[in-house]
Amino acid sequence: MAVTATLAEAVRAAIGDGDSVAMEGFTHLIPHAAAHEVIRQGRRGLTLIRMTPDIVYDQLIGAGCAAKLVFSWGGNPGVGSLHRLRDAVEHAWPGPLEIEEHSHAGLVNRYVAGASGLPFAVLRGYSGTDLPRYTDSIAPVTCPFTGERLTAVAALNPDAAVIHAQRADREGNVQLWGILGAQKEAVLAAKRSIVTVEEIVDELEPRPGAILLPHWVVDWVCEVPGGAAPSYAAGYTERDNGFYADWDAVSRDRASFTAWIDANVKERA
Repeated sequence: MAVTATLAEAVRAAIGDGDSVAMEGFTHLIPHAAAHEVIRQGRRGLTLIRMTPDIVYDQLIGAGCAAKLVFSWGGNPGVGSLHRLRDAVEHAWPGPLEIEEHSHAGLVNRYVAGASGLPFAVLRGYSGTDLPRYTDSIAPVTCPFTGERLTAVAALNPDAAVIHAQRADREGNVQLWGILGAQKEAVLAAKRSIVTVEEIVDELEPRPGAILLPHWVVDWVCEVPGGAAPSYAAGYTERDNGFYADWDAVSRDRASFTAWIDANVKERA
């Protein structure tokens, strides 16, 4: 049964130095508050996993939390590059960053294999790319029934998965809806999971199209209103488009980035 905790308590219990951590959420429900708590607690050597690393991982990388990034697309959506990610890859600041790149389909299939207790997943993909040459978790495989040449991707079982959602009840059942990414798959694949929510309610109201994560697959639930900002939580908050545009200038310069982290993350509990 999921434990209700403060965000600081959950991060302290679930994420340690050197862990692999998946923070999922697509367009909205991106767990920014949880990422900021990881920065405040000074985690180091993390393998960060995310289908679409955007500014939330730019902040974690620039703050020195990451040793490796496993991803399938990276950028500041609608704006441009992730400058802290680029600085880490190109100049090893604030430290060297190993990268492992996948397609969206390949990475979500890795989550699915991990959630299913299988060693790998098989898909038609990566043909014509050189990713299999550089990525140990991608390998060609021959179908034993048809002889077709396919691609296998190794299962992914993060040490911890972190997502944001709209609601949870007091038992820890979680409800999320709107544009979805791989939140469900990441939680089911992970060894431990933290879910931040806009509110904890006595009873979850039925909602068409909503996904329910039952309490027995969630370890910690934290009530964190606005925990997805500057992204949004459908039905609760709106996206701060101006923040994404402003982030481009803030993140280009190491000094301005560090000052922003100090003022807006480390000094705010």
